[in-house]
Amino acid sequence: MNTMNPEINLSKEAPLEEPERQYYYIEKAKKYVKEQMEKLGRQLTFCVVTFGCQMNARDSEKLTGVLRQIGYTEESNEEKADFVIYNTCTVRENANMRVYGRLGQLNRIKRRKPYMMIALCGCMMQEPEVVEKLKKSYRFVDIIFGTHNIYKFAELIATRFESERMVIDIWKDTDKIVENLPSERKFPFKSGVNIMFGCNNFCSYCIVPYVRGRERSRDKEAIIAEIKRLVADGVVEVMLLGQNVNSYGKTLEEPISFAELLKEVEKIEGLERIRFMTSHPKDLSDELIEVMKDSKKICKHLHLPVQSGSSRILEKMNRRYTKEQYLELVRKIREAVPDISLTTDIIVGFPGETEEDFLETMDIVEKVRYDSAFTFIYSKRTGTPAAVMEEQVPQEIVKDRFDRLLKRVQEISSEVCAVHEGTTQTVLVESVNDHDETLLTGRLSNNLLVHFPGDAGLIGSFADVRLDECKGFYYLGTMV
Repeated sequence: MNTMNPEINLSKEAPLEEPERQYYYIEKAKKYVKEQMEKLGRQLTFCVVTFGCQMNARDSEKLTGVLRQIGYTEESNEEKADFVIYNTCTVRENANMRVYGRLGQLNRIKRRKPYMMIALCGCMMQEPEVVEKLKKSYRFVDIIFGTHNIYKFAELIATRFESERMVIDIWKDTDKIVENLPSERKFPFKSGVNIMFGCNNFCSYCIVPYVRGRERSRDKEAIIAEIKRLVADGVVEVMLLGQNVNSYGKTLEEPISFAELLKEVEKIEGLERIRFMTSHPKDLSDELIEVMKDSKKICKHLHLPVQSGSSRILEKMNRRYTKEQYLELVRKIREAVPDISLTTDIIVGFPGETEEDFLETMDIVEKVRYDSAFTFIYSKRTGTPAAVMEEQVPQEIVKDRFDRLLKRVQEISSEVCAVHEGTTQTVLVESVNDHDETLLTGRLSNNLLVHFPGDAGLIGSFADVRLDECKGFYYLGTMV
């Protein structure tokens, strides 16, 4: 739990400075929650439902931290909770439809529990047409806010208690970063750490720059201080998060490269593992490769989205590298870190993609031999340049290409992952296995999972495990 907990005097005006202002509203909201609990004669519960990426998962930990501080207790079932928060994603159109469907179910529950609160936040809320639709057809929603002002959550809750009407607070963009607010980690031993927000890349298929805003980096000192606090609280692994971590530091008053930041993070005593995502190939520097090569803590895993193997399609996607440049980058990374695990994202069926273009993608998959690949059928996102491009590819052709790609990706993946069979590796023990309580699940440096017999007391610690049998995307092993 990360919190400052300053002394607050509610008889005074709310401070104008952050984060003091939010701690003032945490105390205010706490008072309203306590009153409601006394009225109901029981504890109030909350449920945060996260859609989308690791950035959203980290934001949800911040929402959870605030809710716990104001007196709510966590409930995993959204239909039983008194306060439901949907932290939304809008990368694909069908993500929006899922949220509308879930809201319809909540409406029925809220009619029975009028004191129930519903909040919506995240990327989907940054789309003006979404907010209009919610105002018109989903009047029962209590709070709507976006990606830029998530730090104001306590203030919005207090405002809702006081006004008893729908509270909407959407910002088009911001350069503001507020530090030192409550956060409740999902895992005691590992944590995501935002190093930057927003994106400047404007890939033609992607809505993210429009909903997350322009790139802005956190100060190096704030990042290092946060990681030191996490390590003091038992964290041994951090995941540095940004839409494009490779362009970290460019917006700071004193610019610093991502590679330089990694060197500073590496020095933190007690921190055992460093991960990061996402890396844009166009910004991955030789300096970063050198730091990865020399590091004792950076994990042997790099997620390097290629999106397409066709230089022609990459240009239409506005990715700003060619197939040849990507392959040269992979060569340099593998030369520096021979045992690195490479994973990627691939889009099939981008507007104008021909069979030749698709075969170029198959070729890059053959040449790179990824440990795993997230494969997507192109999804038209209203508001992006690609959505209005000519030559949208017929669905049956896209489906055929997608199936061929997926089959080959999985074949290569199981071959690549099997090379570690019979070796002993250090794993971070993460949990009891979901399907078999006698097994623990641990994660290797290269991000592969291994399931092995062991005691739940090992969770959060490192163990040496022999990888006995590869099962494609995971291993069965024995603790040494």
